[in-house]
Amino acid sequence: MMKFRSLVPIALLVLGVGFTAGCGTDAEPESVAAPSVTSVSPEATTEATTPAPPPDRCAAFVGSLTERQRLAQLLTVGVTGTEDAVNIVATEQVGGIFIGSWTDSQTLSNREVPRIAAAAAVPPMVTIDEEGGRVSRVEDLLGSDPSARETARTMSVDETYRMALERGRGLQDLGVTVDYAPVVDVSSQPDDSVIGDRSYSSDPNEVIAYAGAYAQGLRDAGIGPVLKHFPGHGSGSGDSHTGEVTTPPLDQLQQSDLVPYTALSQTGVGIMVGHLDVPGLTDPGVPASISPAAMALLRDGVGYGASPFTGPIFTDDLSGMAAITDRLGIVAAVEAALVAGADIALWLTTDDVPQVLDNLENAVATGRLPAPQVDASAATVARFKGAC
Repeated sequence: MMKFRSLVPIALLVLGVGFTAGCGTDAEPESVAAPSVTSVSPEATTEATTPAPPPDRCAAFVGSLTERQRLAQLLTVGVTGTEDAVNIVATEQVGGIFIGSWTDSQTLSNREVPRIAAAAAVPPMVTIDEEGGRVSRVEDLLGSDPSARETARTMSVDETYRMALERGRGLQDLGVTVDYAPVVDVSSQPDDSVIGDRSYSSDPNEVIAYAGAYAQGLRDAGIGPVLKHFPGHGSGSGDSHTGEVTTPPLDQLQQSDLVPYTALSQTGVGIMVGHLDVPGLTDPGVPASISPAAMALLRDGVGYGASPFTGPIFTDDLSGMAAITDRLGIVAAVEAALVAGADIALWLTTDDVPQVLDNLENAVATGRLPAPQVDASAATVARFKGAC
């Protein structure tokens, strides 16, 4: 297999080269000699002077990987520390690792991410939940930032941008490349509820202004922002960590919760889909994170006034939240999410990665998971993290 360390050094990821809107190309059109008008028909002239489309570097990149490596690029898994990360990256070449509250802090504080990247043919995304307020994984290393709601109460949009830029630069210095932030849920819930003060506002336009500034600050620092939780957790019936959550019907979400995605989905972001039951959209017992209808709504933009979304679609955690684990084990949940249209399945441990990949290989072989869909998702992931 062709090695890619020389093509995608960790510096590309840490410097944020990867968060671009489209695949690059390698070839420039070749010059074509002008044909003789007297000897060449108009049809032949047109054919001769129209250059062939340049090669798609992302497609070529994906084509250089084995099928198992392509599937592994669609997985992001929580790690306990550097050794756990090095092992799973070296053995299965997963596309991303997740730094959680349980992860040994020395992985970041000792700047050990380059060791992890060195074990990979394609350096993984290094992802984290860093929202500010009560959801912070680097407070001990970088200091505290206010919650989203407090930010909107006390800071201007420009100040929010500068805060995100500073936090993003701090994350970059630690080796992080992707932040599951900002939250774009529209909510008036009490501060200590599941979304609560993680939401900027109950006004969609205020959410757009502040979340847009925060995402821009992260991007300008070289960090990939991921908006969450599509299609809107802000008025949900409960906490998806502890059980099923039902949102208002789709027609109500279109008036409020989906508005930030309409405005921000084209700004170089990823989007995380929540474990949310949505009347009028998802089937009974099939939350948005594994729902083809929900994925199609996001990807196509049809139904809520958005342009088609071409960035990566992440699932929320598939192994530690009762809204999904009460329904499916991790092997089945990952397959269901990818079949539905997610590009990246996220969960909390490395233990089940080999079994998950074995099952996904079977899913491709039997046609449950179409191979062209895998290739397209792998290209989307590669583009987001700068591998092509």
